[in-house]
Amino acid sequence: MTEASATPALQDLYAPQNRCFGCGPANEQGLRIKSRVEGDEVVARFRPSPHHLAFDGIVNGGIVGALFDCHCNWAAAWALMRDRGADAPPCTVTAEYHVKLKRPTPLEAELEIRARVVDLDGDRATVEATMTAGGLVTATCRGLFVAVREGHPAFHRW
Repeated sequence: MTEASATPALQDLYAPQNRCFGCGPANEQGLRIKSRVEGDEVVARFRPSPHHLAFDGIVNGGIVGALFDCHCNWAAAWALMRDRGADAPPCTVTAEYHVKLKRPTPLEAELEIRARVVDLDGDRATVEATMTAGGLVTATCRGLFVAVREGHPAFHRW
């Protein structure tokens, strides 16, 4: 489902036991995206499978949303970690995100998701992302992601 790369994925480095549907390396039935740092962006490449189908040849919009949700969370966690000078990223959750489906996302293409943090404010990161297939933007996303504290169910999830 994903393209191999020489750069380790953030998920494999910091959360190898995570079972999240979208990004958990330990979830055999999940999407298992791999988010890698490339300069000031976090990039994932994902090859959809036939069971990600909405209709003939097109990826389901919910899968597009799940890819953005997890990938943007990792972009936020990476930026917060760097901003704090920490050795590991904080666990982040989605406060809100908005996906715009620009055109149908083809099932037979490798998808590239590029995310960048556009604002950091304390424990919050605003992230913007694009999804492309064959060089065409198929969807965009903007979201707010928050580092959680002890007592939150997601604290220590990775």
